[in-house]
Amino acid sequence: MKLPDGLIERIANRIVDELGRERVIEVEDPELFKKKIIAIFKEAAEEERKLEERTKEILKDKLDLIEESNLDYRSAFRAVKAKLAEEMNININRRERMNQIANRLRDLIMEDDTVEIYEDPPIIRRRILTILREALQQEQEIEMATRKRIKERFPTLLEGSPEWNILYKRIYEDELKRRGLA
Repeated sequence: MKLPDGLIERIANRIVDELGRERVIEVEDPELFKKKIIAIFKEAAEEERKLEERTKEILKDKLDLIEESNLDYRSAFRAVKAKLAEEMNININRRERMNQIANRLRDLIMEDDTVEIYEDPPIIRRRILTILREALQQEQEIEMATRKRIKERFPTLLEGSPEWNILYKRIYEDELKRRGLA
């Protein structure tokens, strides 16, 4: 679940601000704690990057076998990635990955000596999940808006082509800026 840095910062701010305002938690040093939250997201993104990298390495080594058996590369990629993800304990389903991250954030809150806790762990997790779901919804809206703009401006451009990928990145960044996330 790779989220833009601006959105991750917004999530960290909301967790500290809203949970503090609602007297769910009290944080000794809010800025330091926000950095710890951001570090969890960066760690998750790094895990996902390593998963992708390892999947590509395995498929590169087995490219001859894939070609011999007439397998579609995308299907092989998904299958290998799913197997590796299971071994690495990384959920590749976005909602399930969000749950994993919510659990890590809850654990951070429960274990951090600089956080005073006023609610039970399930309540804390539920509040975190609400914030994460809203952020995920925002990210999906940005992605949909990006795809829509590409389709409107370049209706004949084939998705997944190098040109499309370059355009996608540029328009996605523009969407982030328009929403104050870049």
